[in-house]
Amino acid sequence: MRIINRLFFVSILLFATALTLVAQSLESRLKDLSEAYHFTYEKMKSDTLFNEKYMLYVEQPVDHYFPDGKKFTQRVILSHKDFSAPVVFVTEGYSAAYAENPKYINELSGYLGANQVVVEHRYFNKSVPDSLDWDYLTVFNAASDHHRVVEILKHIYHGKWVNTGISKGGQTAVYHRFFYPEDVDATVGYVCPINFSIEDKRAYIFLDTVGSKQCRDNIFAFQKELLKNKSKYLPEFKKLAKKKKLTYRMGVEKGFELTVFEFSFAFRQWGYFSCDSIPTADNTSPKEMIVYLDKVSTLDWISDQGIEKMQPFFYQAMRELGMYGYNIEPFKEWTTYTHNPNFEFTAPKGVSIYYDPQLMRRVDYFIRHEATNMILIYGGADPWSMAAGQPTYHTNSFRIMKPGGTHRTRIKNLPDFQRKRVLDSLNRWLN
Repeated sequence: MRIINRLFFVSILLFATALTLVAQSLESRLKDLSEAYHFTYEKMKSDTLFNEKYMLYVEQPVDHYFPDGKKFTQRVILSHKDFSAPVVFVTEGYSAAYAENPKYINELSGYLGANQVVVEHRYFNKSVPDSLDWDYLTVFNAASDHHRVVEILKHIYHGKWVNTGISKGGQTAVYHRFFYPEDVDATVGYVCPINFSIEDKRAYIFLDTVGSKQCRDNIFAFQKELLKNKSKYLPEFKKLAKKKKLTYRMGVEKGFELTVFEFSFAFRQWGYFSCDSIPTADNTSPKEMIVYLDKVSTLDWISDQGIEKMQPFFYQAMRELGMYGYNIEPFKEWTTYTHNPNFEFTAPKGVSIYYDPQLMRRVDYFIRHEATNMILIYGGADPWSMAAGQPTYHTNSFRIMKPGGTHRTRIKNLPDFQRKRVLDSLNRWLN
């Protein structure tokens, strides 16, 4: 009888506790968790989709292999809709400053009627350790940052979770799932490459075959004109670079050549300009040619200032993520480079980086044979699609390739049949 009474008492106590948690507001739940998990928070303005919004400052280990060591603060933007709704977990690959906007809504949050969590990537913007030790900017440590945030917020949200990201953020979502496959119920990665080298030569094949021959000829003619007649265009490049207050660690001439090499990749990646818009020397001044180059390739791309802004990305690319290079074979007689340049020059000063290909091989195997409930979305005209992840029929995961799509490919601009497949699959997996 005593045992029965005790069990009855415990049951009543657990029921009362559950009722208390249900009755708690989001802010009170955050307050209860903040001390145990070492984070602070502040309320933010929210838009019409979400009822509340908070900025969380989460304490993270600099090195997750030694969790009691040095710490840094990572920014997490939480937008709340309903405790029973699913969670869209955005694993940003760069800064998450955009998510501070009261009107920011990830497209998946809108489709799924979900709560939204955006995590700023370590070493970007305000999520940076006091002592910038590059050794700890690893895929594992970033994935472990995300795991810890999930661990905290699952005390609040007990429903289904889907992680997602765009470009490097999409890669980050895949890596998070690779290291912590049980954290989320589904993954949607947009335009996220799986590279196997710091000079992934699949890019060369892609650029030599994508689109019409006429368009490829126009792109090549533009690049050839600038390089072959460098004496005419380099002075204009220098003038515009000076106006923009840009400098080049490899020297301004090589900076000019690299920017011209970048033209074909950037033109295809974003798709902002038509092939007919590419100017020729017959009807365009040297100044206008360089202005067009700047619009497509951007002069700050590999400038000292551009590298500094994107330093964590370049470091990760040269260490674990991989990257593309530039095939100079068609331009050999007009360039100062004697072999294909890659992005090794972007390394932080005084830091040696050695690329380790093993992790991306393991991630590739995971995508092909083990990852479930994963959707990878690419644009067919985006050069990054040359390194698209390839789910196989071993699992229910799949890839979407939008015909003619660019790096701006999203669910909302997919053809109807592709969009339906994505949303139907997500609804099935999350409900």
